[in-house]
Amino acid sequence: MIVLSWLVLLLPPAVSLARSATAPTLDSLRLPLAGMVLCVAHAVLGFAVGCWIPRVIATPILAVADWITVAFTRAVLPYWPRHVSGQFDTLGFGEVPSLVTAAVPVLLAGGIAVGLMILWLPYGWRALRVVVAAVVAVGGVLGAYRTAVDWSATPPLTGGHVEMKCVGSAPRMCVPEFDSRALPQVQRDTANALRVLRDAGATSAQPRLITDSYVDGRRQKPSTDTVWRMELTGPVQSGDAVYQIMVRTLHFRCEQVPALSAHSAWLWGALQTGQEQAYRKRREQEGLDPLAQKLEKQVEATVTKVLAEPRADQAKWIRRTLDTCEAKAS
Repeated sequence: MIVLSWLVLLLPPAVSLARSATAPTLDSLRLPLAGMVLCVAHAVLGFAVGCWIPRVIATPILAVADWITVAFTRAVLPYWPRHVSGQFDTLGFGEVPSLVTAAVPVLLAGGIAVGLMILWLPYGWRALRVVVAAVVAVGGVLGAYRTAVDWSATPPLTGGHVEMKCVGSAPRMCVPEFDSRALPQVQRDTANALRVLRDAGATSAQPRLITDSYVDGRRQKPSTDTVWRMELTGPVQSGDAVYQIMVRTLHFRCEQVPALSAHSAWLWGALQTGQEQAYRKRREQEGLDPLAQKLEKQVEATVTKVLAEPRADQAKWIRRTLDTCEAKAS
């Protein structure tokens, strides 16, 4: 039964890895190894039950009861029952449960299983074996409970477990390796766009690194002035990564920005950096209803007028536009 459960656990991902010619990493093996230990622990529990009731009914009854018990923990509050039972939530891209997260269900089931095995030892006083077995089992249960009792619905996870590829400098850009085919061209276009915007007086930003935040999972890390973390996987695939970086570079000094000012700055930046097509595509994705079409005509008129002015006046306009705020919230 243990071998069969291991096959059910390991065979599907093994076939998938073989078909994609992908080698597992040590971090990716954390959950499968914990699952293998849990299979052994649950098998020991099943053996113990089979010693007390007929095996012909113990196997199906325990299999159903075990499955229902673990599955039911997702529907109860507080959250610790799901964590100690090994009922993991959906994992994001690049996410892996931390060591303590994988260890908690092993501690619970393993403590009980080891306690039962101590009872079966043919050596020593029976009373002493009962005491030691109870201490081990209760210690495992309490240890798992005390560890997970304060966790939220999401247990401790670690992110960034993705093979990355980085190219270039000033800025250096990094994306997941599977998405890196177009990265050299994107990096060159990004470096050129940043240089153009700096020369135009629109920004002073000089990021040393621009890396894909998609691999961080749900625990996003903050950006700094020199290290920008932003989602690049989708934009690199759709071809508007440079436009997204340009939008980020044109940093407005306030949260409430008039749509006319925002769109005018983005269109001006897109025309300066060769990203006009990406700007048009973005507006189409947002929907060009009559009000949006009217706004875009105003944007076109504003930007056309600005582009006809000297570079110094354009620099003053973009700085003034980026400083524009609305006093009242929308």
